[in-house]
Amino acid sequence: MKGKAVLRIRAILFLFGAVLLSGSTGLLSALCGPFTDVSDAAFCPFVLEIFYLGITTGTTATTYDPTGNVTRLQMAAFLSRTVDGALKRGGRRASLDQFWTTQNATVLGVTTVGNDPELLASDGADVWVACSGNSLVARVRSSDGRLLETWTGAISAHDVLSAMGRVIVTGYTSPGQLYQIDPTQAAGAVTTVASNLGNRPDGIVFDGTRVWTANILGGSVSIVTPGPSLPWTVTTVTAGFTSPMGAVFDGANVWVTDYNAGKLFKLDGSGSILQTVTVDGLAANPVFDGSNIWVPCGGNSSVFVVRASSGAILATLIENGLNDSIGAAFDGQRVLVTNLGGDSVSLWKAADLTAIGTFATGTGSAPVGAASDGVNFWVALSGTAKLARF
Repeated sequence: MKGKAVLRIRAILFLFGAVLLSGSTGLLSALCGPFTDVSDAAFCPFVLEIFYLGITTGTTATTYDPTGNVTRLQMAAFLSRTVDGALKRGGRRASLDQFWTTQNATVLGVTTVGNDPELLASDGADVWVACSGNSLVARVRSSDGRLLETWTGAISAHDVLSAMGRVIVTGYTSPGQLYQIDPTQAAGAVTTVASNLGNRPDGIVFDGTRVWTANILGGSVSIVTPGPSLPWTVTTVTAGFTSPMGAVFDGANVWVTDYNAGKLFKLDGSGSILQTVTVDGLAANPVFDGSNIWVPCGGNSSVFVVRASSGAILATLIENGLNDSIGAAFDGQRVLVTNLGGDSVSLWKAADLTAIGTFATGTGSAPVGAASDGVNFWVALSGTAKLARF
């Protein structure tokens, strides 16, 4: 009761002070920032917060109309501005004063890694990139792009997963290989944990218990169960698949793309197909943004945005510089798609699918994989053996 009494006294003092300051302009003048029609001191901080954040500007320069009705369209605008403001101010890029979008290849930060860098992943501190040409995995520090270490022996290293405190790498071989790195140990040779995956494992994902790989030439999905001894147990499922390529986990189910069939499959825990979403030919490496799955399709240079909860296609993006699109990444606010044939990347605002623009990565750079560390995007430039910080 004592705290409530203090709040009441403060509210009374606030109103009393405002009245004293109003002078001859009226009792309601300057009660709540610029608004002369807000007299409730308890609600004034809320009104001012959304005013200062640009969520609302009031009905006029000096009126808020506190008892007015809000239409569904106005509510949509308020909610959208709230989401945008929260993402922009709450992200790591804001605290580091990095509000820019890199505009061209000249200002890209680049790190030389190994030949034919393919796909990559961030563990939050470092970026790990598979370099198939040298059969190695490079570790690059996120803060400055410095090449820290390289692990060898990852034959035809292709995709990377950071999970279980380890780095898991696919070997693009037939049969497929799966390698493990302990990042707490000194760099050296990778450890082979399985050598009987389906042919040419491409995408890789973790569901909290098991590792899944999409095997593009095996027409299969492999489910790998980590264990205390090697090799790890592998179950490979072929029913319904033609050429699985990319994989994501939405918190409940694994989804895989089928490259040649132009499909996106939702799988159950045993690898059986629960739902089929028809997208486009050459469905490549997708990304999940927490609500939707973004599927780059190189066949018609498009990106399909699919709602994970229902499998409904929300939008088909066909412009914004898309050209043989193959990889995707999400940084908490934006989605980046790599354009292998266009030597560029395309960006969208994930919340409303607004196109941000297309930006060059350099002639002959051939961008393939992409990842985000929460601040920057990182793009594997397979044509120049470099990793670019975008």
